[in-house]
Amino acid sequence: MTTAARQSKEIPSVDIVSLFRMMPKFRRDALGTFSEIARLGDVVKFKGLWTSYLLTEPAHIEHVLQTNSRNYNKGRVYKELIPSTGEGLFVTDGDVWRRQRRFAQPAFHKDRIASFARIMTDSTEAMLERWRAKENEPLEIGGEMLQLTLGIVGKALFSRDISYGADAVNNAFDVIREHTMRRLTSFFKLPQSLPFPRNIRFRKAVAEADKLFYDVIEHRRNEKSDHDDLLEMLMAARDEETDSAMSDKELRDQALTIIGAGYETTTQALAWTWYLLSQHPEAEAKLHAELSSVLNGRTPTFEDVPNLQYTLMVFQEAMRLYPPAWMLARTAIDDDEIGGHTIPGKSEVLLLTAYTHRHPKYWPNPDDFNPENFSLENVAARPRFTYFPFGGGPRQCIGNNFAQMEAQLIIATVAQRYRLRLADGQTVEPEPSVTLRPRNGIGMKVFSRY
Repeated sequence: MTTAARQSKEIPSVDIVSLFRMMPKFRRDALGTFSEIARLGDVVKFKGLWTSYLLTEPAHIEHVLQTNSRNYNKGRVYKELIPSTGEGLFVTDGDVWRRQRRFAQPAFHKDRIASFARIMTDSTEAMLERWRAKENEPLEIGGEMLQLTLGIVGKALFSRDISYGADAVNNAFDVIREHTMRRLTSFFKLPQSLPFPRNIRFRKAVAEADKLFYDVIEHRRNEKSDHDDLLEMLMAARDEETDSAMSDKELRDQALTIIGAGYETTTQALAWTWYLLSQHPEAEAKLHAELSSVLNGRTPTFEDVPNLQYTLMVFQEAMRLYPPAWMLARTAIDDDEIGGHTIPGKSEVLLLTAYTHRHPKYWPNPDDFNPENFSLENVAARPRFTYFPFGGGPRQCIGNNFAQMEAQLIIATVAQRYRLRLADGQTVEPEPSVTLRPRNGIGMKVFSRY
């Protein structure tokens, strides 16, 4: 049987009429709708204004992200982010991306990340001091994690505490997320330059975020002392051909991209972690036992990280169930073959992280919270790319090691002193926006363990 015949027979398809009818459903529950479609097969074809293929099989995902990654660009979906993020590391491709990655990579070297551990624990301890006055009172845990992680990434990568801008950044990103998702789920997109209320609100939100990032850049240019951090590396970088330095706009694009990725994904992952621990006291008890054994009440250090294995497993399991990057998208440059099916050049390929992370073929009781899924034995027994919260291949998130160490240290520092429990009347459900967020936040109360 020819490839074309197999494709015609085997690939389930959603045609343009069906896709148009499903748009209201996508807007109400994008995650559930995509997951429903994913159950039709390992490869599902969408016939819309352009052709897309939904992939959930780990071997297919590995092919796109790693084995044949040079045939796949970030593509159409990420272009919708450029009006807000600019031409940063997250959205660029080809030589531009490789140049940006080369400039930024040294800031995330293992030895440099080790030096950030003290910033992470000191910042967390400062947050816990604020919590002392709020014991038994409701807190929106996402907002707390936002302020914490924004402060950490600012100090670690830009040598400046920017947590004072948490409210402004969060409000701006809320508008940017809503605007971006609306455009991603719309068949017809009017120019963003037109003076419609949504466009005006979007441009204002971007300007508010820009104010913080340009302030960081201007402050650094006016300083007399040198800093050994990411911003200093980017400012010292020179183009190989022109020997020119980055403009403030280019620095802004990189700063916004790295800060946005550095706080947004970790914020959401930690919020889900505290929610899941509050619902699973047996896992929380195992976490407390490890912290007592390894730390015995003291603040964790970088040297403790390798011994906080269950702590890491808790975080990994939270990111399995609620991956912040719930879907990745790539565009094929040339024709390719995946799973015996032809993927034409210029097709969009959608990698549904949230479904693969719960794929019943690879995860026993896939909807249950079970940190033991990440024991060494269980990890070794699964195919690669059954789990890819940070992407994979050459374009794997540059800050993945930073984020995992940060999460381990934050969880260990907080969980030694407090239990977190849902506030009364809370309904928690995921909202698949640009990242997978808890819809309307998560109200929690903090209770001292001692």
